[in-house]
Amino acid sequence: MFVTRFAPSPTGLLHRGHAFSALTAREAARDAGGRFLLRIEDIDRTRCRPDYEAAIFEDLAWLGLEWEAPVRRQSDHMADYQAALDGLAARGLTYRCFRTRREIAEAIEAAPHGAMEVWRCARLPPNEEARRLEAGEAYAWRLSLEAAERELGGFEALTFTEEGRGVIQARPGLGGDVVLARKDVGVAYHLAVVHDDALQDVTQVIRGEDLFEATHVQRLLQALLGLPTPAYRHHRLLTGPDGKRFAKRDGAQTLRSLREAGMTPAALRTEMGFD
Repeated sequence: MFVTRFAPSPTGLLHRGHAFSALTAREAARDAGGRFLLRIEDIDRTRCRPDYEAAIFEDLAWLGLEWEAPVRRQSDHMADYQAALDGLAARGLTYRCFRTRREIAEAIEAAPHGAMEVWRCARLPPNEEARRLEAGEAYAWRLSLEAAERELGGFEALTFTEEGRGVIQARPGLGGDVVLARKDVGVAYHLAVVHDDALQDVTQVIRGEDLFEATHVQRLLQALLGLPTPAYRHHRLLTGPDGKRFAKRDGAQTLRSLREAGMTPAALRTEMGFD
């Protein structure tokens, strides 16, 4: 069966771009006689807020969307993601990285032999790692591409299907050794997403073009965790008069502000090419 989802994070109010993505997924499910799910991706507890979550339900209902209950809220299932992370760690596929994003970026830029050299250096000897842990230094759990490639015997067999583009060869090395969890936040986006898509039997991932590159590393995680790979469709991004894509900081284009200004759901759907 065709199963897709809309999975916003409650870190701000929904805007036109979110509406377009939600409607695109809902229409695809309806046309296929399938299921449309709503998932709340609130793993970052430092930025997610209950009032934004409530606004998601309010805005989507105003837009005319219906979804299955219960809605999966990721913050309720952190133990599930920790178990997946622990399994990867037990196989030697992760390591603690104490470098900041800025330090990593600067090291890659200065590395004479490429980024792989930087990732090798980011893995500390046990005694140095123990010293930093005792000092209470912040760290992130990163996925070791080198170890993953060794376990899988290479990445050549990793592919995914993209609607309109056919079969695509996954290139998980594009982002380097990606973060899977942080000490202060817990699990990161990539791990939670692939876990939940498999758990909820999602067969079609429909989301914005800005997340296309994320598919490469998510395909790798699916292979390492023995999870099925859905088909993908990355739709165009809506942009404002300035040519920039809509963002949560653009208060004038939130669904709440449009509603308060008198726009009707039917008018907005028609403007976006639906109905």
